[in-house]
Amino acid sequence: MVREFDRLTARVFESPTRNSGARLDAYREGDSFVIDIDLPGVDPAGIDISVDRKVLTVRAERKRADREGVRYVVAERPVGTVSRQVFLSETLDTDRLEARYENGVLTLAIPVSEQAKPRKFEVAAV
Repeated sequence: MVREFDRLTARVFESPTRNSGARLDAYREGDSFVIDIDLPGVDPAGIDISVDRKVLTVRAERKRADREGVRYVVAERPVGTVSRQVFLSETLDTDRLEARYENGVLTLAIPVSEQAKPRKFEVAAV
C-alpha cells in the first residue's frame, strides 16, 4: 500500500508559483487522491480549476476590499493571482473530480480509476 501511495503521489510537484501562497497537501484517502490547497480570502466563485493532459491547474484571485477613506498603514496580506499546478497520475479519473471550498481551503477529491484499483483473481484447478 505504501508503494502504491508513493507511486501515486510521486508526480505531485511544487510549481515555481509556490511563493504565491497556494500551499497544498496531497494524500490518498480510501479510493480517492485528495489535494487541499490553502486559498484564504478568495471568493469561491472566482476559483478556476482545469485539467489538461493530466496537469491540474488551479487559479484564483485575491482582492483587497475597496473602502472609501481608508489609507493602509500596513498591507502585508497578499493580493493578486494565485495559481498552482499539479501533475496527476494516469490512474486518476479526472472526469469525476469533486471540489469544495470551506474555511479558506479548496479540497479536490479525484477518484482512482477502476482499472488502477487492486483486483483479485481466482485460480482454476485443473
